[in-house]
Amino acid sequence: MAQSRTCRNAFPPLVAAFRARLAGIARRSTVSRAVSAALQDKRPTVAFTIDGQDRPGRWLVTCDHASNHVPDWLGGSLGIPAEEMARHIAWDVGAAGVARHLGRHLDSPVLMSDFSRLVIDPNRGEDDPTLLMQLYDGTIIPANRHIAAGAVEERLDRLYRPYHAAYARLAALRPDRVILAVHSFTPALRGRAPRPWHVGILYSHRDDRLSRPLIARLRAEPDLCIGDNEPYSGHLPGDAIDRHALRLGRLNTLIELRSDLIAREAAQAHWAARLAPILTAALGEISPAAP
Repeated sequence: MAQSRTCRNAFPPLVAAFRARLAGIARRSTVSRAVSAALQDKRPTVAFTIDGQDRPGRWLVTCDHASNHVPDWLGGSLGIPAEEMARHIAWDVGAAGVARHLGRHLDSPVLMSDFSRLVIDPNRGEDDPTLLMQLYDGTIIPANRHIAAGAVEERLDRLYRPYHAAYARLAALRPDRVILAVHSFTPALRGRAPRPWHVGILYSHRDDRLSRPLIARLRAEPDLCIGDNEPYSGHLPGDAIDRHALRLGRLNTLIELRSDLIAREAAQAHWAARLAPILTAALGEISPAAP
């Protein structure tokens, strides 16, 4: 049966409207895919920062707890006040600055995390019970209480694993790579005695080749109190040194500086300038410089 003129005239506008609707859906879908792709592309960049990636030096300087940042996709907060996020529970105060300056003195790359240790701790194994802290030095972390397994997996996938992938890649750029991990410790935990050390050198009993001569040289400095595996032991199965140095036979050491000594930029630069030649000399005792 033939269509009436009215029907024929009405049909094209309906088709046009339908097509426009489909186009709108397609555009939204394209935008959604683009946003998703952008998030995927940005995941490595929000997980870590690399300073001096192309520097030729033998060291890889790392700072596992460089930042107290909480990503926007977690709401930018873990439910604790800003003053708590400024404490050592959220990051290693001053350590990132020391690490950056050390990288320049040693002409070597520096890898730094870009998320708080309270979000997820890159210096713990994935099966470590302290990977996601719910209570730290008297502070409850609300966002980490009763957290779902899927939420933990997201933090692993978006932050922890990209950081360790970058760590592995940088470490593998030289066959004679030496890992230097930079951390800081608080002068005292709540309710505990003050910590007297200026610097602590941490290491595993499985490999103290670099740490022993380093401790000896630091103890020769008359104004320093040096901790030998203080304020805590350097052996922690599954941590970053275990994963990227011990298991692969790489020389390594971990430096802990008391945070009140490196709170300011000038102090960070000072300590890096002081430590760099001592580190170089200690390494020279056990491993001749590459030609």
